[in-house]
Amino acid sequence: MRSTHTMKRSGAALAAAVLIVLSLAACASADSAGDSGASASPPSGEPIKIGGIASLTGPAVFPEASQAAQAYFDFVNANGGINGSPVEYIVEDDGGDPAKAAQAAKALVEDDGVVAFGGEGSLLQCAVNAEYYAQQGIVDVPGTGVDPGCFTSAAISPVNTGPYTGVTVSLYYLSEDQGFDRVCYVQQSVPAFNPAFEAAVVRWSDLTGKELAAPVQFVNPTDDLTPTVSTLKESACEAVFFSLNEAPLVALMQAVATQGLSDEFVLMSQTSGFTEGVATALGASGQGLLANSEFLPFNSESPDLDEWRTLMEDAGVPLTSFSQGGYLAAKIVADTIGAIEGEVTRESVTAAFQALTSFPTPLMGSDYAFGPGDSHASNSASMIVELVDGEWVTVSDEWIRLPD
Repeated sequence: MRSTHTMKRSGAALAAAVLIVLSLAACASADSAGDSGASASPPSGEPIKIGGIASLTGPAVFPEASQAAQAYFDFVNANGGINGSPVEYIVEDDGGDPAKAAQAAKALVEDDGVVAFGGEGSLLQCAVNAEYYAQQGIVDVPGTGVDPGCFTSAAISPVNTGPYTGVTVSLYYLSEDQGFDRVCYVQQSVPAFNPAFEAAVVRWSDLTGKELAAPVQFVNPTDDLTPTVSTLKESACEAVFFSLNEAPLVALMQAVATQGLSDEFVLMSQTSGFTEGVATALGASGQGLLANSEFLPFNSESPDLDEWRTLMEDAGVPLTSFSQGGYLAAKIVADTIGAIEGEVTRESVTAAFQALTSFPTPLMGSDYAFGPGDSHASNSASMIVELVDGEWVTVSDEWIRLPD
């Protein structure tokens, strides 16, 4: 599935929406398309082509990231483009298939001539394409980094905390901020990713000098989770962190309730559980469930989210952490390209990102960075939310940050 166009919007409704966005952005912060070289004149220069390889179909889909990126590029184009040039955002669906991901990368680089990748969310494209990107001298700023390759490549730097640093931050919160001595961890098994999850635990142990109260409990989505819950009880766990998709997360919570153990553990979910769907499915049984938020919580009323919220609602993109990542990645790409003096080429864009060592944004607890390193995982902070009476509420406005 390919979406390729120079994004344009017109009509009275669009004009009104743009005026609202500009007003909100001016009041809230400098986080606006104005930082991207936008102007009042329609873009008329040569299109700047940005690629995205996303899992839009397949075993696990992440459509909201690239949809949010497209919405932001729409906004940039409606306000003059990047220094007068429109953004042409070209998205390829990898279907969760390595062969398709590789083919998509070659098509975008060699046929379409994109100058960078950004904004997307894919199950596996980083692992498949990282070496190719490095060979081609092109960079990728994913909105949702998923596979370990997203965080271990010189050519890729996601904006999100990611599943692996997310594990470390969450364990750190439970042991250091909350003071639990016996912390346990349940992880949905993804054989190719499991070593990275185990490495995240080692990182936590190195930071804290502590060990899990029981070995990592790897489970499959269709498993009966009753034995897992029994193991957690037998291990005298005080707090349990779990990284599960929505269905097994709900099943685990139900197994805890069925065994009458709801008051035995403090339960905390990976960012994947911080969704309205989980809140609705759990109802009262989810009372007190904690979760980490990779960005400023998406249901926050903070004015720092005004531009994102308005753009997403205008484009019909769900308000989620995934769409936050896509929006933020697109903004970073547009702002960085907008600061280039001279011709925008793949080489000049790559050089600009290799020089980007700090991009502060209120949506993250750490400055975003790309830079010249061999690996990139600059977002090492989370904000904690809790399920209270069926609604997610922010526990504290303070970010949980890992020590340097």
